[in-house]
Amino acid sequence: MKIGNVETKNNVFLAPMAGITNLAFRTISRENSCGLAYSEMISINGIYYDNENTLKLLETTENDHPLAIQLFGHEPKIFDAAIKKIDSEKFEIIDINMGCPAKKIIHNGDGAKLLEDPKLIADIVKTCTAATKKPITVKIRKGFINTNAVEISKIIEQAGASAICIHGRTAKQEYSGDADWKIIAQVKKNVSIPVIGNGDIKNCDDAKKMFELTNCDAIMIGRAALGNPWIFKQIDTYINSGKKISPPSPIEKINMAKKHLHLLNQTGNIIEMRKHLSWYTKKISNASHIRLEINKCKTYDDFKNLLDNIINSLL
Repeated sequence: MKIGNVETKNNVFLAPMAGITNLAFRTISRENSCGLAYSEMISINGIYYDNENTLKLLETTENDHPLAIQLFGHEPKIFDAAIKKIDSEKFEIIDINMGCPAKKIIHNGDGAKLLEDPKLIADIVKTCTAATKKPITVKIRKGFINTNAVEISKIIEQAGASAICIHGRTAKQEYSGDADWKIIAQVKKNVSIPVIGNGDIKNCDDAKKMFELTNCDAIMIGRAALGNPWIFKQIDTYINSGKKISPPSPIEKINMAKKHLHLLNQTGNIIEMRKHLSWYTKKISNASHIRLEINKCKTYDDFKNLLDNIINSLL
């Protein structure tokens, strides 16, 4: 599919997740047929004020494409300045976060809080589309407290966005309850730009149902990819051929974790491997003991030795 002038590799995307979708995680996902990857949420204020930690989130490689950079904030002028400052960087799409339900994000008037202010949404999207030739996309939710996704999606399209992603829960729900896929279908019927469906896609069958019930153009995988980067290839293969790929064996999971560890050691904070390794080892025998050992790891060698020991125990 195409988003503006950007052609994706397929229509199974990696969702932006704060503290998760760094370069190492994106690389692992791409090696497993992720069609489009998103960065972690990046503060426009951090870009504007040249915050070193913020700017590190823009790091990419020649294999990390197509890449969407996700920005959050609420001031059109800062969006304009931030986009112009990073426009020469090597990424293809700019995504605006209007769906994050985290309390600290909402408190600042960012993320899903914007869904309560349609005029400000229009101003932000118009400002962003005028600041760059790169496609602007927007990620929203069903609503903040009440449902208004169709109204907001029309405003976003009219303001010049190239695609919309919708998560089928309100901000008040956060991640509780079931995602409402009917609202995704309603948005798809009411706009002409591509619509990306998000929420409660845990496996191939869920993905197929999402496409069938909503007629969306692409799907976005978030929590289901944690410790499970194979999900992109599994879904893409199933959607295109009807064939289901066998799930990875415990040893395949640990070998993938070792690759992830190596990448994270090159590009990120090695302590982040604790949470990833907890996800990779979920359902592996003796997982509760392994989790205790994971929390003791502090260095690359600590993690590597633990992974080697796990493999030896599985042989």
